[in-house]
Amino acid sequence: MTDTLLSALQACDMLEIDGLHAFDFTLDDAGLLIECMDGRAAKRWTFSLAQVQAATFDEALQSWVLVGDSGEHRLVCMSAFSAKEEAEDEQDDA
Repeated sequence: MTDTLLSALQACDMLEIDGLHAFDFTLDDAGLLIECMDGRAAKRWTFSLAQVQAATFDEALQSWVLVGDSGEHRLVCMSAFSAKEEAEDEQDDA
């Protein structure tokens, strides 16, 4: 676990926000933008840099609590891997 959500976001490939997996997210000087599909509905969340910096980590649920303009959200940062990375690992084992 990293000390801040900002650090965790810079190191992760995928997010889970409110139970939805999101591969499409952008972190820049303006803040955090997360987009994903929930069935046929597009979901979009935006958070200012100050809101990201104010996030707290919930040890019990192993998730970040992030409060935005639309309320409180739970965020889990994850590292994804691709088939290419898996193939490279197999070559390393040979």
